[in-house]
Amino acid sequence: MESRVLFSSQLYYPASPPIQTRETSFAPSLAPSRNVLSFSSPSPAGRFAMRIGPLVKAASFAPIVAELDVSRDGVRRKKLAVFVSGGGSNFKKIHEGCSVGSVKGDVVLLVTNKKDCGGAEYARSNGIPVLVFPKAKREPSDGLSPTELVDVLREYGVDFVLLAGYLKLIPVELVQAFPKRILNIHPALLPAFGGKGLYGERVHKAVLASGARYSGPTIHFVDEEYDTGRILAQSAVRVNANDTAEELAKRVLHEEHKLYVEVVAAICEERIKWREDGVPLIQSKESCDEYY
Repeated sequence: MESRVLFSSQLYYPASPPIQTRETSFAPSLAPSRNVLSFSSPSPAGRFAMRIGPLVKAASFAPIVAELDVSRDGVRRKKLAVFVSGGGSNFKKIHEGCSVGSVKGDVVLLVTNKKDCGGAEYARSNGIPVLVFPKAKREPSDGLSPTELVDVLREYGVDFVLLAGYLKLIPVELVQAFPKRILNIHPALLPAFGGKGLYGERVHKAVLASGARYSGPTIHFVDEEYDTGRILAQSAVRVNANDTAEELAKRVLHEEHKLYVEVVAAICEERIKWREDGVPLIQSKESCDEYY
C-alpha cells in the first residue's frame, strides 16, 4: 500500500490582495528558421555546435527567438534544461507534461554526460538539442567546460535546470549562476540515504538494509554538495517486508514520475515561495493562501 504525501506540512497564510493587471497586446515575433545557422555571431552555443559535429545538427544550436507565450494568468512559459545520464524516464514525463499543457514550460535543452544514453536519443528524436557535460576524458572536444555550459544555458534563456538521473556533481559555476533554480530528484527520503555514491539500486539496497518502513522520492534544490540542498517535496512509498531492491525501485520510480511533473508545474507557474527561515513552500493551485 502506498501513501502519497506530497509535502511534509501545511500552512495557511493570509490571503494576498488581488493584483491589478492591465491587458497588454504584443506583436508576434518571428522565430528564425532551424534550417539555417548564422556564422555572424561567435556565441557560445554557435561555437559549440560547430565543434561537436555528429552529436546534433549544428542548426539546432542557432540562438532561439521564441514567440512570447503568456497564459491567461499572466505567467510566461518557462524554458527548462534537463540533465540526464541514463534512460531519462523522468525527463520523458516532464516533456510529455509540457506537450499536453499540464506544465507551462518547454524543454529547450538536454544535457548529458553520456551522449548515447536513452535520454539523449529521446531528446534528438523530439528535436531537443543535446549538450555533453562535462568534457569526456577520451573525447574532450565533444563536451563543454563549466563556463561554456553556463554561457549556453543563458543564451537559451533557461529559467530552471532539472536534474533527472544525472550522476555527476553540478559545478559551482552553475550553482552560482542559477541560485534556487536547480532541482534534483533523489529516490529516497532525504536527508537519509543520500550523498556521494548513493544512487540507483544502491539507494534501495541501503533502505532495505536499514529496516526503514517507508521510502520514496525527494525533490530538492541543488547546492554544491550531493543531496544536501533544501527539500521541496517528498512522496512516501511503503517498504514491504519481503521487498527486493528491484521491486522497491519500481514503486518509487512510479511516484517519481508523478511528483516531478507536479513540482515542475508549480515552479513554472511561479508557485514556489520561500519562508523567512529559508524553507521553500509550494502554493496551492486551488487556494492562493494555502501552502504546502
